[in-house]
Amino acid sequence: MKAYKYRIYPNSEAREKLAKQFGCVRFVYNYFLNERIAHYEKTGKGLTYNQTAGMLTDLKKKLTWLKEVHSQALQASLGDLDAAYANFFAGRAKFPNFKNKRGKQSCRYPQGFKFQDGYTYLPKIGWIKTIFHKQLHGTPRNLTVSKTKSGKYFISVIVEEDVFPYESVNRSVGIDLGLKDFLVTSDGHKIPAPKYLRRAEQKLKRLQRQLSRKQKGSENREKARKQLAIQHEKVANQRKDFQHKLSKWLIDNYDFVALENLNIKGMVKNHKLAKSISDAGWGEFVRQLTYKGSWYGSEISKIDRFYPSSKRHFACGWIKQDLALSDREWVCENCGEIVDRDVNAAKNILNFTTVGMTESYAWGDLPLGESENQEAS
Repeated sequence: MKAYKYRIYPNSEAREKLAKQFGCVRFVYNYFLNERIAHYEKTGKGLTYNQTAGMLTDLKKKLTWLKEVHSQALQASLGDLDAAYANFFAGRAKFPNFKNKRGKQSCRYPQGFKFQDGYTYLPKIGWIKTIFHKQLHGTPRNLTVSKTKSGKYFISVIVEEDVFPYESVNRSVGIDLGLKDFLVTSDGHKIPAPKYLRRAEQKLKRLQRQLSRKQKGSENREKARKQLAIQHEKVANQRKDFQHKLSKWLIDNYDFVALENLNIKGMVKNHKLAKSISDAGWGEFVRQLTYKGSWYGSEISKIDRFYPSSKRHFACGWIKQDLALSDREWVCENCGEIVDRDVNAAKNILNFTTVGMTESYAWGDLPLGESENQEAS
C-alpha cells in the first residue's frame, strides 16, 4: 500500500462544498466520540463500530443537513474513530481527541472518486483541477482530501501497488544519529544537521508577535495567522524532504542498515535539548527508513539503547566510562588512538549486529546539498 499526494485547486463553489463536507465529517467524529465516552461512563462497556453506524442512520433522520454530504465519507469518519480507539488500547497512541475546526481539515472517500486529464472527481463536490506531478501507479483503494492551516488543498490516494526489491549491492552500514551531525555512518560519512526550525526561529517569532497584536476576529488577524501557518508548513516540508531523500539514499546504497533504538520520548524531557531533538525529527526518519527497507529489500536492525556504542573503542574494546556529551573526540587509554566519537559509535552499532562490514562505499552526490566527506579513523 502506497500513498500519492497531489495538490488540488478547487474553485469557490468547490471550496464551499468541501468546507461543508469537512464540517459534517468533523461533527460526526466528535459526536460519536462523545457518545462512546458517555456510554462507557454509564454502562462500563464501549460502543462498537456497527453500533455507531446504526446510530448514524438515526442521526441523519434527525439532522437532515447531514444528507447534503457524501454518506460514505461520514461512515469513514466512524472507521477512523474506531481505529483511534484500537490504537489507544494497543498502546500505539493516546486517547482520541475531539477535532478542532481551526486545525487541519480532512475527509476520506472509500470509493466514487476518479481521475481524468488533470482533474479529480469527488462525489458531491465535482471535478477539481489537480497537479499530477508524478504518475499514479497501482489500484486506488481510497482517497483523502485535506486542507492545511495555510489554506492549501491536497488529495492523498492510497493505492495497492507491486513493489520489487532492489538488486543486492553487498554493503552494510551502521549509522549514529546526532544533533550536530544528523547522521554519521560507519564508513566515515557525516551529514550535517539542517536545523530548519532553528534557522526559521527569528522569522517565526516575528510572525507570532505580529499575530498576537492583531484584534481577535479581525481580517488582519486571519492574514497574520495564515502567514505564520505558511512558515510553519515550510519548515515541516523542508524537514520531510530532507528525510525522504536521505532515507532513500541509504536504502539505494546499502543492503543492511544498523542503528540505535533511541528513547526519543525520554530524551525530549531534557529541556536544554528538547527543541533540537524535535527539530531533528529522528522518529520520522527511522519510520521512513523502516518502511522503505521493507519495500525494497534492505534489512533495518536496531541495537539495544543501553549498549555503550560511544564509550567502547571499536578497535580494541576499551570502554571510556567518564565520556561526557561534550567530548567529540577522546584518546583510548589502551591503544593510544584518537577516537572520533560519532564514527566510532556507528562502527560499534554495525559490529554489534554481528554483520561484518563489507567494502567501503565511495561517497556519491547526495540530493541534499553539500555534505562533508571524512574518512573513518
